[in-house]
Amino acid sequence: MKKIVYCVLAFAFLACAEENKKESNKKEAAQQLEVKSDLEKLASDFKFTEGPAVDAEGNVYFTDIPEQKIWVWTINGDLELFKENSGGANGLFFDPKGNLLACEGQEGLISLTTKTGKYQIIADEFEGLPFNQPNDLWPDQKGGVYFTDPKYGDEENLAQDGMHVYYISPEKKVKRVIDHLVKPNGLIGTPDGKTLYVTDHLGEKTFKYTIEEDGSLSYPSLFVKAGGDGMSIDQNGNIYLTTTGKKAVEVFSPKGELIQSIDVPEQPSNVCFGGENRNELFITARTSLYKVIPFIN
Repeated sequence: MKKIVYCVLAFAFLACAEENKKESNKKEAAQQLEVKSDLEKLASDFKFTEGPAVDAEGNVYFTDIPEQKIWVWTINGDLELFKENSGGANGLFFDPKGNLLACEGQEGLISLTTKTGKYQIIADEFEGLPFNQPNDLWPDQKGGVYFTDPKYGDEENLAQDGMHVYYISPEKKVKRVIDHLVKPNGLIGTPDGKTLYVTDHLGEKTFKYTIEEDGSLSYPSLFVKAGGDGMSIDQNGNIYLTTTGKKAVEVFSPKGELIQSIDVPEQPSNVCFGGENRNELFITARTSLYKVIPFIN
């Protein structure tokens, strides 16, 4: 009799736990599925837009790679030229101190521009060899920077022995932290600095890694079976990916579930949140810059 009672209680406990899990998943999905679909074209007539990055005020900087220019879409709704002769800048990001970091693909380096306009190169080689074509980057809160180094165009003559991901330490020492991807492209870290997401454009997969204290990465795991160009993250931990071959920004929950797809007239290259309240999603897509406002609880 005792065995029967124990079995019944165990079954009831498991059933209750499973029901709570389902209810929790339903609540999570309900909180994250509401995304407005009104898309606004802010500016056009560029050659190839990339690398949107938001500054402390909410202004969004982005690049036009072939034209070697960096533009700014201000919080007042104006388009301003920030820099010419950008070195073929691709990905941009502001570090915690407000410095603008840039992947200068044509020059094969990572640069830093201070608030006062002072320019410096923080990395241009690894083990005595130049980089392939730095593409996208993400700075941590400790003063370090992760960046991808693929190559587009002539892929047979690589400066490095493959297309990898690197970490620039706060002391400006460079180390390779990922070497198993085919062609790493976009990457983004979580606000708490514990996880790094990296998308493999050619491998058509996106992975996530645990960030260790020294900047190294561990416990690689598959996040979604989709590769892309750039990506961003919202306050709920959802990942916004410009998926390869789709004219859309796909939104994945922290568990890797597709919860929304935002259609864009042109193939998107990258995304970031900007505006005064950081609730506006800016999308660079080929010749244009777009904006949409997702509903985020």
